[in-house]
Amino acid sequence: MANGYTGSKEAYLKRLRRVEGQVRGLQRMVEDEAYCIDILTQVSAATKALQAVALGLLEDHMSHCVADAVAATAEHGGTAADEKIREASEAIARLVRS
Repeated sequence: MANGYTGSKEAYLKRLRRVEGQVRGLQRMVEDEAYCIDILTQVSAATKALQAVALGLLEDHMSHCVADAVAATAEHGGTAADEKIREASEAIARLVRS
């Protein structure tokens, strides 16, 4: 079974590479002793970029993995849907706490 994000893999990789560049930029800012508010502004931008990746992955998980598990459970019975929904709920809780 393919992951829900497979169709968007390249877009996610592009976003993550951009975040990686932002983090390297943050390291340079600290090394160069940049103004703390400027660093915090860039930390916020990197955080928002990572949150966008997380929300996209969560949406893909819900529309693919959870939906497939619900369909399989409806067709064959079992607890696959319950497990996928529990996983998604736990991931949402982690994102909200972060």
